[in-house]
Amino acid sequence: MRRRVLAIAILAAALFLGAEAQAVQQGHQTERISGSAGDVLEDNPVGRLKVYVYDLPSKYNKKLLKKDPRCLNHMFAAEIFMHRFLLSSAVRTFNPEEADWFYTPVYTTCDLTPSGLPLPFKSPRMMRSAIELIATNWPYWNRSEGADHFFVTPHDFGACFHYQEEKAIGRGILPLLQRATLVQTFGQKNHVCLKDGSITIPPFAPPQKMQAHLIPPDTPRSIFVYFRGLFYDTSNDPEGGYYARGARASVWENFKNNPLFDISTDHPPTYYEDMQRSVFCLCPLGWAPWSPRLVEAVVFGCIPVIIADDIVLPFADAIPWEEIGVFVAEEDVPKLDSILTSIPTDVILRKQRLLANPSMKQAMLFPQPAQAGDAFHQILNGLARKLPHGDNVFLKPGERVLNWTAGPPGDLKPW
Repeated sequence: MRRRVLAIAILAAALFLGAEAQAVQQGHQTERISGSAGDVLEDNPVGRLKVYVYDLPSKYNKKLLKKDPRCLNHMFAAEIFMHRFLLSSAVRTFNPEEADWFYTPVYTTCDLTPSGLPLPFKSPRMMRSAIELIATNWPYWNRSEGADHFFVTPHDFGACFHYQEEKAIGRGILPLLQRATLVQTFGQKNHVCLKDGSITIPPFAPPQKMQAHLIPPDTPRSIFVYFRGLFYDTSNDPEGGYYARGARASVWENFKNNPLFDISTDHPPTYYEDMQRSVFCLCPLGWAPWSPRLVEAVVFGCIPVIIADDIVLPFADAIPWEEIGVFVAEEDVPKLDSILTSIPTDVILRKQRLLANPSMKQAMLFPQPAQAGDAFHQILNGLARKLPHGDNVFLKPGERVLNWTAGPPGDLKPW
């Protein structure tokens, strides 16, 4: 009985939390993010680096997209939009001799199943073929073995090119990419598939679609905890326990009947509106540590509750994740209710105020056309911060680091 009274009291408080937070936001519109985040988010990389974009045959990119336009809408579409952005960006140079970085536009996630899921089985051969092409026709790859080149590899386990973690780990990162910089969706610390020096980015979430579902900012946040998604993946994990390392199953088993938790496998048409009516949005790991849910939470001002041990978050040097989110260890999921209800109201209001900062939202999005401070510019900032290249980037005459025949036998077949 006492627990029920407590739940009702907290839920009643949440009804007014959105309006109170809005009032606070209106009084602090010019507040800068603490630490270096405000400076980094407002930084302009133009003038500090030049990028040369290889002109590859369309079979590596545009032809794939023409064959299946669904590639534009899935969460791995950052590789497509990054290519489009660079083609018209002020950092692009047509003179490779003055380039700081070289970009190879290969769409590795545009081989879709009938249900729209990308399978990266052809990706290693396609990437190897593209690298052989640029190494044959331009001198710049060979002088550094790709150390001044970057690639966008946004699939679940990046350049390991497999959708199952165990097999991805067994494959490892494509050997030819060992010296290159990878721009990939956020991963996991000390993971085989997260290369040192990678630039971690958010998955793609459609900005126009989210914009179309905005509701008045003073709408009360009447939902305390919100989540829509799978708790069990019975088709790929029939015995249970492996999917999300059991964290999602634990959420369901412990809180399916808790009045503070609005959780379900249903994905209603009001999904975006519901997030804007919620105080906390659960962002648990799935097969990989990340999903577009984190982007949606930030854009809609819902405090992300990140449940993914050792996650590497996007643009961690630009976004103060510790200040805007709540981190819960996977083993502590059964205590989620007590963890969230114990957070002081002033802390919640501060997190909401920081989330309301337009720069925070902008940094998570890939808008068309690009806008100042967006995810494109955060990627460029990451590349600019890696300059100037060190003495170890360019190889001595005759020196070779990478083995062109290294990798699983299937990767060596012609593409």
